[in-house]
This record gives sequence, C-alpha cells and structure tokens, in this order.
Amino acid sequence: MAENGAKAVKKRFWGFIMYPESAPPNWQEILAETGLEGAVSPLHDKDLASETEDESKKSHWHVMLCWPGPTTYDVALQITQMVNATIPKPVQSVRGYYRYFTHMDSPEKHQYDAIEIIHLGGFDPMDHASASDRYKILGEIFEIIRQKQIIDYAFLVYYLYDEGLTEHWQVAVTSTTVIAEVLKSLRCSIR
Repeated sequence: MAENGAKAVKKRFWGFIMYPESAPPNWQEILAETGLEGAVSPLHDKDLASETEDESKKSHWHVMLCWPGPTTYDVALQITQMVNATIPKPVQSVRGYYRYFTHMDSPEKHQYDAIEIIHLGGFDPMDHASASDRYKILGEIFEIIRQKQIIDYAFLVYYLYDEGLTEHWQVAVTSTTVIAEVLKSLRCSIR
C-alpha cells in the first residue's frame, strides 16, 4: 500500500532504491526491457548512516525511471517489484535527483563518479535541464577555457570528458557553434 495517498498520484518520474543482495542478477536487463528512459546511480557503498557516526549505510543504487506521460504508483510499483526494490516515490526534480546520484551538491558526502551512472532507454539528463541551467554550465565551460587557456574545440571536449565533467561535456557537444566561435576568436586574438 502506498504511503500518504501516493497511490492516487500520477507522475512521469518515479524513483526507488535497489539493494545488491536482493536485486536479481539480470536487473539491468529487466529495467532495459521496460523500454523506459531512466538512470541508475553508481553503487552507493560509501554512504554513512549519519554525519556524526562512522557507521556505513547498506550498499544501494538510486534508480529513476521516466514515463512518456503521467503514470500511477501501481504501474511504477510493478517495476520495482520485478527488481525487488523499495516502493517507488515521485521524483520532484529529475535534474536534482540525477545530481544526487553522485552527491554533486552535497560535498560533505562521499563523491561518486558520474561516469558510473547507467543510462537506460536513451536517457539524457540535459533533456531535463532548464535554459538557465544550460547557460550556467556554458559559463563554467568558458571559465575552464580561460583558466586552461584552451583554444581547440577537440581538446576542450576531451578535457571535459577525461575530467568526468559529464554535464559540461554534454553541453559542449550540443553547443558546438557558440563554443567553436569563442575558440576561433581566441585563436585570432593571439596571432
């Protein structure tokens, strides 16, 4: 039974937690076969039970699935039951939940590697970013260009990828024209 009337709620985005010891060995295949877009966090195996204790939480994955239209708790529950996961809960912010996968906004917590995030069904986190989010990241890319004195687009893309700056890399490869023009202008100014 859903908590707090969640059963009547219809949402496009649902999240849940999955534990290695209870997940079936083919859990990735099961989730992929749903055809849904989604993402799975790196294995959270270094989380602490509280900030004041050294006791570790049980290892787990955070999972988010995205339906093309609003769907019910019962539909989401069917999938969580297939992978022996916790009950599904509505995700209020796709971008925020995705960033939590690595504790990006929680520097006091263990920082997980974004490269380890599993994307399902063609999920692209930048599809869920606002224009202001994209502009903020673009500004950060320009600052990297300035600090690292980058003048070559390929070098920039490789740098962002190698540094694990996944969101920045995604913005760079989808903002080629504006970045290429900035880099071209920089090359011209140093001649």
